[in-house]
Amino acid sequence: MDIFAPDWDQIARFAIPLGLALLLGLLARHLLLAIARRVRGGKTLRALLVRAISIPAAFALPLVFLGMALRFVPLAPRGLAALQHAIWIGLIAALTWLAVRLVNAAQRWVLLKHPVDVEDNLAARRVQTQTRVLARVVMGGIVVVGAAAALMTFPAVRQVGATLLASAGLAGLVAGIAARPVFGNLIAGLQIALTQPIRLDDVVIVDGQWGRIEEITSSYVVVRIWDERRMIVPLSWFIENPFQNWTRRTACLLGEVFLWLDYRTPMEPLRAQLQRICESDARWDGRVCIAQITDTDKHTMQVRLLVSARNSGDAFDLRCAVRERMIDFLQREHPEALPRLRASVAQTERPERRWRLPTTADLPSSPRAEDETVTDTAERMG
Repeated sequence: MDIFAPDWDQIARFAIPLGLALLLGLLARHLLLAIARRVRGGKTLRALLVRAISIPAAFALPLVFLGMALRFVPLAPRGLAALQHAIWIGLIAALTWLAVRLVNAAQRWVLLKHPVDVEDNLAARRVQTQTRVLARVVMGGIVVVGAAAALMTFPAVRQVGATLLASAGLAGLVAGIAARPVFGNLIAGLQIALTQPIRLDDVVIVDGQWGRIEEITSSYVVVRIWDERRMIVPLSWFIENPFQNWTRRTACLLGEVFLWLDYRTPMEPLRAQLQRICESDARWDGRVCIAQITDTDKHTMQVRLLVSARNSGDAFDLRCAVRERMIDFLQREHPEALPRLRASVAQTERPERRWRLPTTADLPSSPRAEDETVTDTAERMG
């Protein structure tokens, strides 16, 4: 008997099930990827869901066909169990991936339905903030559950889990202390998503820095400062510390310009010029345009020019324009209104005097008893 002669019957037992599973898996993968390419770029909910399902399914279906084929392959029980265990882990990973992509597709659909690139985007920013934070929390939970399910397929890990459950008090205490920052940020993220003290694109003052909320993750917030720097702030900071939110209810703001002017400044022409400046500037929203004297000192008076704008950026630019044009107006029309330091020097001519030493007759004296005359004494005595 030729020991090198192939056993075609044994080969057929392996080749037919595995080859059929490979063929079906490749066909399913090719079909699903073609569907994903066809709906690429679609912004409807159906297109987003199809694209989210097709790619993980293209990975999971070949594994399903391979697992079914292994039942008909004459393998040793130990080897068959190892292959089935690997396939089962792959399926858990594929299902976790699928769940994450479905949540991401739903998030993208909500974001597309509520764009923020509109003039009045307060409601859209509220929806986008809730959607982003909740989607990240859900996706993080799905990943944790998927990883735990994959690890629990190993007998050794199950034994460790039983041991930890037996000593749940100490383990819970240690885990709680170690994971306090993580869970603190997670709870803070849920609070921000529900109560919304901040939203995407909100204008905030954080630690004395002016910026906009650029990104809200599951653990930190990215604040884009006005000079293009980024400030990374933990989520819990916004729950535990006070900060300013300039767009909490509306983006409209009041802007003030202070001028120190001379007391001779005519207020009526100044108010008329402020009204002309506001009416000629497209950044003024038509609500507030006031000039008032708010303070005085011994040299000048403080004039406050109060204007309004639709958002903080327009308010800042409008304030700069009002300040510049008002100073130009005062220089041209009322230069006496600009503050100045006054000094008055007075000089008087005095007649020339000749100094001499005083005599006894020039010095004043008080009356004394010895200065009385005999006649005065006789009259007093009667």
